[in-house]
Order: sequence, then structure tokens, then C-alpha cells
Amino acid sequence: MTEPRRADRAVPAITLITSPGCHLCDDAHRVLATLADERRIVLGTVDAESPEGETVVAAHRPSVFPLVLLDGAYFSAGRLPRRKLAAALGLDRSVA
Repeated sequence: MTEPRRADRAVPAITLITSPGCHLCDDAHRVLATLADERRIVLGTVDAESPEGETVVAAHRPSVFPLVLLDGAYFSAGRLPRRKLAAALGLDRSVA
């Protein structure tokens, strides 16, 4: 049995955990918001200092923000890896 292409699956959910004053968070949000506007992902954002954010941070213990979860699983921390994201989403191009 072959793995279905990303287009055949449900739209992936990305959760972006951010910290105040984080320029990498702002950059990641800009890129991910564009993908959400194109309906390629469902984007949720969580402040790291909120009760929900503290729970997620305690579970994943990122050394730097933003923390990015793809369908609830750890994807990255720090600068958003655009090529890795494109590959995970099944896109044929890097995300800007």
C-alpha cells in the first residue's frame, strides 16, 4: 500500500508557540499565515507564557522560540526550516 499524497490527506495542523519580542516568531508567523491563507495548513498560535503554552513548553523543552508542532508533534524550534516544512507538507517548492 502506498502512502497517500499530502493533498489526499486532511489539512495539516501547525501550532506555533511564540514568545514576546521574538523576531524569529514573527518571521515564522508571517510564513505560516500565508500558508494558512492558501488553505495549505490550519494555523494555531499559543503564547509560551499562557497556561497552555507553559504545558507545551514543559513537554517539548525548546532551547529557543518559536516552537512549531505539526499535527501535535514536535517539528522545529528556532528559525523555521522552510525546505523541511515544504517537504513535510508535500509542496514542490520551498516556502517563502
